[in-house]
Amino acid sequence: MSERNHRFAIILITSLFFLWGFALNLNPILIPHLKKACQLSDAQSAFIDSASYLAYFLMAIPAGQFMKRFGYKGSLMLGLSLFAVGAFLFYPAAATRDYGFFLLALFVIACGLTFLETAANPYITVLGEPEGATQRINFAQSFNGLAATLAPLMGGAFILSGKSLTAEQEASLSSVQLEQYLDGEAAAVQTPFLLIGLVVLSVALLLWRVKLPEIVEEAGSTSSGGSIFREKNLMRGVLAQFFYVGAQVCISSFFIRFSEKVAGIEEQAAAYFLSAALFGFMIGRFTGTFLMKYISPPKLLAIYSLVNILLLILAVLLEGLFSVYALMAVEFFMSIMFPTIFALSIRGLGANTKVGSSLVIMSIVGGAIFPVIMGRISDLSNIQVAYLVPAACFLVVLYFAIKNLDVKRIAVVASH
Repeated sequence: MSERNHRFAIILITSLFFLWGFALNLNPILIPHLKKACQLSDAQSAFIDSASYLAYFLMAIPAGQFMKRFGYKGSLMLGLSLFAVGAFLFYPAAATRDYGFFLLALFVIACGLTFLETAANPYITVLGEPEGATQRINFAQSFNGLAATLAPLMGGAFILSGKSLTAEQEASLSSVQLEQYLDGEAAAVQTPFLLIGLVVLSVALLLWRVKLPEIVEEAGSTSSGGSIFREKNLMRGVLAQFFYVGAQVCISSFFIRFSEKVAGIEEQAAAYFLSAALFGFMIGRFTGTFLMKYISPPKLLAIYSLVNILLLILAVLLEGLFSVYALMAVEFFMSIMFPTIFALSIRGLGANTKVGSSLVIMSIVGGAIFPVIMGRISDLSNIQVAYLVPAACFLVVLYFAIKNLDVKRIAVVASH
């Protein structure tokens, strides 16, 4: 394959990181929005995250097996197709204002994202020289960060109405007026998700027409020589990713509620604060990619983990805007964690790279579990104290980083 086509393949795969980042980072907008539109309790609205991240747990192994059978491109095509179908399902879900239908749509989208992430994350690491694997995946994930910045900004502008009825206002409306209000809130998601589905479908058609580089992993490069579950570093990586994603989802999903309760910021303004924080996340990805030229990835991961623990303690102890600012800063230092944990976890797996990748993606289910734990702690105390949950999660990431400090560079064994 020509160098030009090779570069185009990298660009196309990198665009997928943007697409799934945009979809996942609409959840913090959908949580308060569907809470209103479907008249949900806080506990019920938390199932939005559960529907998304449970799909990763259920579909990661099938995605890995599918990728072994049909290759990277086959998995990417199926992932994009499911993504588009799930986005289109938002239209009838909004028309019926059925929360279960919304959850089904989110689950189908997340199934598609599982196939995309299971394939695209390892594929981008092997599209080039092995020593550049970590920088490549961090660069690609930087566009995931760009999507994370734009999603709450655009979602806040086009989905959130800023109109919330108090109990007294709701009681003053007739049943017809209340239904009209709720239908209007639900309908706000139809056009945005229809457009998302069309964009994803267009990318799928483009990918179908493009010839991607063939990657053949070498056998015999695993350290344990047996079951993949005996790969100690991979298992530590799965655990670290489980806790990291749990922390990331907790921080973003409860950010709007935290800002409102701790600093008195209303929901649309809080969405803009979240967008600013996620802009820092994007900048952190580009900055981290640059710093890895001079600091080994595990050492940078350890430093960032420690900083995040300290920032979250400040967010718990400080009051008002200072607490919100500390929480916003956490996003910057989370930036490199997912791709770095991923690349460190699958290093040296050779022929087991696809299966190892699916296990790491499977651990994303942490995003379905820790928000529930955090919400329960918030109910028992308050939302500020609940932010000790992600602080504890970063201790596990710190442990994983320390266990990998002897790794100077991450090489993914592959031949083109």
